[in-house]
Amino acid sequence: MQSAGKFITIEHAVALILSKTANADDAYPKILEAIGTSLGWQFGALWKEVPGPAVLLRCAEVWCSDERLSGFARESRGTELAPGVGLPGRVWSSGRPHWITDVRADENFPRAHAAIATGLQAAFCFPIRTARGLSGAIELLSDHSRDPDDELLATMETLGSQIGEFAERGRAEVAAREGEARHAGILDSALDCIVTIDDRGRVLEFNAAAEGTFGYRADDIVGLEMVELIVPPSLRDEHRRGFARYLETGDAHLLDQRIEIVGMRADGTEFPVELTITRIALPGPPVFTGFLRDITDRKRTEEDLRASRVRLVGAQDAERSRLERNLHDGAQQRLVSLALALRLLRDQIPEPGREALELLDRAREELGLALDELRELARGIHPAILTERGLGPALEGVVARAPLPVELTAPDGRLPAPIEAAAYYVVCEALVNVAKYASASQAKISLARTDGRLVVEISDDGVGGADAAKGTGLRGLADRVEALDGRLEVESKPAGGTRVRAEIPLG
Repeated sequence: MQSAGKFITIEHAVALILSKTANADDAYPKILEAIGTSLGWQFGALWKEVPGPAVLLRCAEVWCSDERLSGFARESRGTELAPGVGLPGRVWSSGRPHWITDVRADENFPRAHAAIATGLQAAFCFPIRTARGLSGAIELLSDHSRDPDDELLATMETLGSQIGEFAERGRAEVAAREGEARHAGILDSALDCIVTIDDRGRVLEFNAAAEGTFGYRADDIVGLEMVELIVPPSLRDEHRRGFARYLETGDAHLLDQRIEIVGMRADGTEFPVELTITRIALPGPPVFTGFLRDITDRKRTEEDLRASRVRLVGAQDAERSRLERNLHDGAQQRLVSLALALRLLRDQIPEPGREALELLDRAREELGLALDELRELARGIHPAILTERGLGPALEGVVARAPLPVELTAPDGRLPAPIEAAAYYVVCEALVNVAKYASASQAKISLARTDGRLVVEISDDGVGGADAAKGTGLRGLADRVEALDGRLEVESKPAGGTRVRAEIPLG
């Protein structure tokens, strides 16, 4: 049995924490530590109801006296309990404190295996009560068996009511502050369209910027359904389904995110908008505020920039092809002719001396090396086989010259020239990086048409750890791919190999 003085000390410690803390969420970790330390118990947890259609309890906060209990803490954080299940569930169902002498022998303690692993035995739990009912439960565990202590449970039940009253006051204060913040936000963001709706989708607020953008007067539309006013007909059913799903399940896909959608003006014209939706945390039915911005000019600028990048890439490829043709048809042919002339000269000199023969042979050898280097240079600038036969044969040549085994899978047929060029250089740059840095034993190249896109993947079994941000090669490839409305991704975990993936629209 704990002494009355010990209980008074705990109550004073908790009261002091509550007096110095602005809200319950900040106070709970300190409360758990104060109770556990004062009583000599080693683990504490706060359990709260999970928002949603089904009643479930989830561990929202934990405290451990030492690191050996970290495994039990992780298990607790990942556990959800229905009413009546586990120690917190029993307290939630009965509304009364509960004690377990040894959780290892308790048939209704789902985390028993974790408790056994960390040596925890005795446990008790008491409710956090407000005027509206239970708002949570606090659970304590000890590393040795303890007999039930009715005086302790009674003290903790009283303490739970005090904590609940504090939390209730804190919620009321938060609601008031958020109301003030909402109105301040409307003033601060007056340049953006601000539309507030209730849980039935009816317009509550429609600021001046929204009036100017959408062509409605606020006085005329407040109380009407927002979706019928500013959402295009083709998107209304999807909007209503998503709204209903959130109200039913709390599953939010779009809240607090910046997205781009299509809006509709009063005259029926559609235009691109940037939208952020937030839920205002007030008691009662949910209320939502949307911040919208007309991004027509920005989208036009982006389209112009994208078109400019496509033209630039096309010009670069055309220049590469021109240089390759000039090398092939000019300097390379001249060197071939010179090689033939040297061979004829050697054959026509009657009985040349040894030194002359060696000089001619050396000249022919150097000329052959120069031709090889010139062909390799021309291939690197823009391979003729890519223009003449397409991506598959060009990559077969790349694989044949690779310094390690490479498995290639490529689609048949031709693709648009800019796409073939982009895919070719992605593969080449990736293989160069594999050869230089990966220490890999093999690599795989896969190209496939998928959902109207060309998907290019190059993977290896090397050391990984590549950082695309440190080099200019992959950054340049990303620019080339993005100019075609595609994207380039690099995954490279240490000791896990590297994967380069490019997706390029075919349309």
